[in-house]
Amino acid sequence: MLENLPIEALYGGILIGLSAALLLAFNGRIAGISGILYNLLFNNLGDYDRNWRLAFLIGLLVGGYALLPVDFALREGYSGLLLALSGLAVGIGTRIGNGCTSGHGVCGIGLLAGRSIVATLIFMGAGIITVTLLRIMSI
Repeated sequence: MLENLPIEALYGGILIGLSAALLLAFNGRIAGISGILYNLLFNNLGDYDRNWRLAFLIGLLVGGYALLPVDFALREGYSGLLLALSGLAVGIGTRIGNGCTSGHGVCGIGLLAGRSIVATLIFMGAGIITVTLLRIMSI
């Protein structure tokens, strides 16, 4: 898998940027995945809003698995409770930060939004610090 990673990452980045640009051009919406999912699950939407959100999310899954299949193994040695708490923390963080990597990192920075640049720097820095600390603690 690793020998083709740079080219696959390039293709993936192009597809993410293209999909975000198309959603903005044709629907006037930012491709913030956490916001799309949150509104789909927790807001009473009309048919049009519900349908485009559902189609976009299904397209993410289908595109990710069908168009560019990558064989990978899940990380082992983590408890289900830890994974659930981690997912919950990420979800809460996206609500507090008014967006996630797709909304702030891809779309917001592309639009030169100052708050998106700051948000992306903060969550990328927090991720780097977390990984560094976990690696130091596991030595």
